[in-house]
Amino acid sequence: MADVRDVVVIGGGQAGLAAGYFLRRAKLDFVILDDQPEPGGAWRHYWDSLRLFSPAEYSPLPGWWMPRQPGEEFPTGDHVVGYLADYEKRYQLPVRRPVRVEGVHDVGAWLAVQTDQELWRAGIVISATGTWDAPHVPSYPGQSAFSGRQLHTDSYRSPKEFSGQRVVVVGGGNSAAQILAEVSTVAETTWVTRRPPRFMPDDVDGRVLFDVATQRETARRAGVPDTGGTRSLGDIVMVPSVLDARERGVLHAEPMFDRLTEHGVAWDDGHGLACDAIIWCTGFRPALRHLAPLQLRTEDGVVPTDGARSVQEPRLHLLGYGDWTGWASATLVGAARTAKSAVAEILEQFESDEAAV
Repeated sequence: MADVRDVVVIGGGQAGLAAGYFLRRAKLDFVILDDQPEPGGAWRHYWDSLRLFSPAEYSPLPGWWMPRQPGEEFPTGDHVVGYLADYEKRYQLPVRRPVRVEGVHDVGAWLAVQTDQELWRAGIVISATGTWDAPHVPSYPGQSAFSGRQLHTDSYRSPKEFSGQRVVVVGGGNSAAQILAEVSTVAETTWVTRRPPRFMPDDVDGRVLFDVATQRETARRAGVPDTGGTRSLGDIVMVPSVLDARERGVLHAEPMFDRLTEHGVAWDDGHGLACDAIIWCTGFRPALRHLAPLQLRTEDGVVPTDGARSVQEPRLHLLGYGDWTGWASATLVGAARTAKSAVAEILEQFESDEAAV
């Protein structure tokens, strides 16, 4: 026997909770399945010093502004975890955890969600599993020969474990710049990127990014061509730790190496660099293994969508994976906006089905 719901939401992080808020308002019968033992989603696993790029009031989920953190302009990861936990309680969202979803199946009139504990049937499934469980490490010759330590952003916690070592940081985004900034205070660091890093102006933080992205979305809805958006500002936000790294002269990137050796990395021009550890800050991919039974066509790991709705399986909506599932959907405020439009469309689907009966 299977439990039946109008909607099953897979993932209890920020996107899943935002969806839950609007599903509650729409008076739909739903459940949120989360594989984490406690609330907080991916925020429970970020490195210790990570903070939001903007003040709390710029990062709300729907219905309730994030409270300010006493003594802090930019909230810490722990503060965000506490906010998400309190949000669940505030709106009495039906989250089941820890529950691991093993697969979503087409069973005719329903989508069946098989978990490690039970089976659910739903008219609609919202996939909101994010990307944290799918770290991406590019392949380079000699990778298995390197005798030092290799880790991805998802395993990094603090710089103290690298004290006195020689560390190579790979990647040209915010995580690479921030990790380089703090590891360089205790270790000899080298930063390598595939292309020169693009730094945002010093006075740009999450508030400016929010305003620019909002203008971009407004233009998109009005049918006006995008003239740059946030990408035109650069890739790396100059948070205090990165500004400090620049002042110390360590914010200089070398070209990407061509291979790994037993004791370090090397370039095809003949020079090499010995190191004790390599930190791969090379991004993530959508965590979509649970959708494999649906046999959806993907392009570079991305499921084709119309807004947040799967083009191939209209009963499936995807939230929180990036701009391809809605403007800034991988951010707190973006999750709120995309969840609102997705649930409005879901409600229309149910009303249309009822009218057709």
